[in-house]
Amino acid sequence: MRNYFLLFIFSFPYMLWAQGLTIQSPLRYLALGDSYTIGQSVSPVARWPAQLADSLALRGYETEALRVIATTGWRTDNLINAIRNQNLEDENYNLVSILIGVNNQYQGRPFSQYIEEFPALVDSAIRYAGGDKDKVFIVSIPDYAYTPFGQQSSNPDEISMELDQYNAFSKHIADSMQITYFDITPISRQGLQIPSYVANDGLHPSGVQYTEWVKLMLEVIDQRISAVDGSDQSTTLHVRISPNPTSEMIIIEIPENEFSKPCRISIYDMDGKLMMERRLLENISEVSINTLADGIYVVSIQAKGTFAVRKLILKRS
Repeated sequence: MRNYFLLFIFSFPYMLWAQGLTIQSPLRYLALGDSYTIGQSVSPVARWPAQLADSLALRGYETEALRVIATTGWRTDNLINAIRNQNLEDENYNLVSILIGVNNQYQGRPFSQYIEEFPALVDSAIRYAGGDKDKVFIVSIPDYAYTPFGQQSSNPDEISMELDQYNAFSKHIADSMQITYFDITPISRQGLQIPSYVANDGLHPSGVQYTEWVKLMLEVIDQRISAVDGSDQSTTLHVRISPNPTSEMIIIEIPENEFSKPCRISIYDMDGKLMMERRLLENISEVSINTLADGIYVVSIQAKGTFAVRKLILKRS
């Protein structure tokens, strides 16, 4: 099994294993932010914190609590006031996220306010996570210049430059404190190229875009989980994938005495990008891959205490 794991790690060198994000079960998750965290203009299940919790459930991490403290229009000072005197440090959260700052920029607040208040929010997040910075992560601010609303601005490029300044500072704080940082801004900058990335209000991300955020997060989280599963207690999962090469679908076969729930399949391209994942409900399962382009992929299959990696060739002609 150790050989499989090393192959998986070195196939995707850009994944940041050094980012020590700790995921525990049962999950008690606190998400702090503004409209991007509350999921303005999308359904509650499409919010990225909810999608992240759902994806972690596929990995066997039950959610005991998911609390979102966020409101559309909030700046850093609004969030500070909202969490004050709530005794959140007594709630035993084991995962806390922060995404805040776009309204500081949009409302024309001085950048010095963000410099002063954002680190204070990070300190609070660490405190709410039991003093463990490995249970905290920061998410960059998406760029609303790449939306129909942003394009109506007199200077969309100025919006992007100002948000770059905010994100550079939050990244600096994350690096200096060795806190996991997810840069989702490049994804948001595809909003004009991929209209489905923008919600119906023409401003906020859609559930589709939030899914891409979560995929980016999972690229780091999956590696962290795989590192844990790569301990001496883990064993090789015997898996057969057929047909291989394939054109439209594959059959996953796991010996009945090795199959256990939850069991999931994750498929990555050769750049390490998560392309799809599914929960496997039976030891013999059919999985459609007709949405994937022709090419070579890496298939990761995980069940409790077991792990396997296989190469998959998709060829239609």
